[in-house]
Amino acid sequence: MGKPTGFMEYPRELPTRRPVDARLHDYLEVYEPFPEDKLRAQGARCMDCGIPFCHQGCPLGNLIPDWNDLVYKDHWRAAIDRLHATNNFPEFTGRLCPAPCEASCVLGINNDPVAIKQVELAIIEHAWEQGWVAPEPPKVKTGKSVAVVGSGPAGLAAAQQLARAGHSVTVFERADRIGGLLRYGIPDFKMEKRFLDRRLRQMELEGVTFRPGVDVGADVTAGQILAEFDAVCLCGGATQPRDLPIEGRNLDGILFAMDFLTAQNRRVAGLGDGDGRHEHVHTAEGKHVIIIGGGDTGADCLGTSHRHRCKSVHQFEIVPRPPESRTPANPWPQWSNVFRVSSAHEEGGERVYSINTRRFVGEGGRVKALEAIEVEMKLEDGRPRFVEIPGTEKVYPADLVLLAMGFTGPERNALLEQFGVELDPMGNVKADATKRTSVPKVFTAGDMTRGQSLIVWAIAEGRHAAHSIDEFLMGSTLLPAPLDFGNHARPFS
Repeated sequence: MGKPTGFMEYPRELPTRRPVDARLHDYLEVYEPFPEDKLRAQGARCMDCGIPFCHQGCPLGNLIPDWNDLVYKDHWRAAIDRLHATNNFPEFTGRLCPAPCEASCVLGINNDPVAIKQVELAIIEHAWEQGWVAPEPPKVKTGKSVAVVGSGPAGLAAAQQLARAGHSVTVFERADRIGGLLRYGIPDFKMEKRFLDRRLRQMELEGVTFRPGVDVGADVTAGQILAEFDAVCLCGGATQPRDLPIEGRNLDGILFAMDFLTAQNRRVAGLGDGDGRHEHVHTAEGKHVIIIGGGDTGADCLGTSHRHRCKSVHQFEIVPRPPESRTPANPWPQWSNVFRVSSAHEEGGERVYSINTRRFVGEGGRVKALEAIEVEMKLEDGRPRFVEIPGTEKVYPADLVLLAMGFTGPERNALLEQFGVELDPMGNVKADATKRTSVPKVFTAGDMTRGQSLIVWAIAEGRHAAHSIDEFLMGSTLLPAPLDFGNHARPFS
């Protein structure tokens, strides 16, 4: 490495967040700029570790030590070339990925890991500023056409790879704008949509055709898609939210997190509150808010509720509070299950652990409170079971309840019925090792086939599917191939 002793000389350092009082008045990203000299020092912390376990943690197989070293040496052009070799959209992952690479960093065994995610984001933003990110249209067109259904990160990655291979690619999206959860699921304070639009403009110049507002299975049938295109890639995501069917669930004011977040993202974009699929406008202003679910989606609801000026907000999680550091049962290089504080948690609210909601209490058809009870988690045959603790019942005021408990798989709708693809036991679209479904010339990628997962997995899946589709159409392919390391199918260049 360029600085063999860097990890001993420089501490881990990240950009500071804008003051809470300032950022709660807007939906701009929360982080301050990070000086280049500090960023290069972070690159210098990357060790000459011999076996870079960060590769094991990254589903994309990013060449992390390479571009850390290049940033330290001030070779930014080479760094973006290495980064783009494995990742189509580092400006998305650099903002939104939880960074499993950092959990696997060798330095993290007994020190703070390298700030990999921040280095990645700095490389791509520097490249955009320098004009190095340009459209890469194919020199030769193949005459083959591919339909990509769904415009989240998996669909966009597949589309860009296939367009660069020379195929005519059309991306269908049922929402009125392209981007999937990147557009309407992720709050602007985590990723401003100008970064998404910037990349979409590049893809259009590469030949990708976007068709928003087209619901495949309703506006156009699967039969029409199969007749018009030489191959199809289903990338519709795992958008079926997990429900909580308990007493009082039918009360007004209880809604799924994505409906709440989508409505707010549309307001920020100046598009009104609904896209034809949401009947009501929901706001947390002046309300007692309960968020059921302690993950990233719950934190997104938390930050949004703060900006609405809610009266109070609690975030419920049924599992116990994570420890401050790794336990013996959670060794390196596994994902570190430790207590984390996101920007939204920093802004306020109360996190309540080991709690289960028993019932919702209403008045005049609207939710007014919920009854909850503390629980103890016990393992039986390796699976958690939650046992109520008598005498710990409590009633919380609640004018708005947001269900952020994850997703159970793809929606069972006309799209899947018309294509007739086989589902796996979990209800996801079944695919073989090449991402082929049970239907000829139909492939799949992303959360629709692997279940709810990370943005890095979605991009990796899209690249994997593109490789297989190009090979299917042409008999061979030059697109990056996936490498199978057990549970990690990782493309390389």
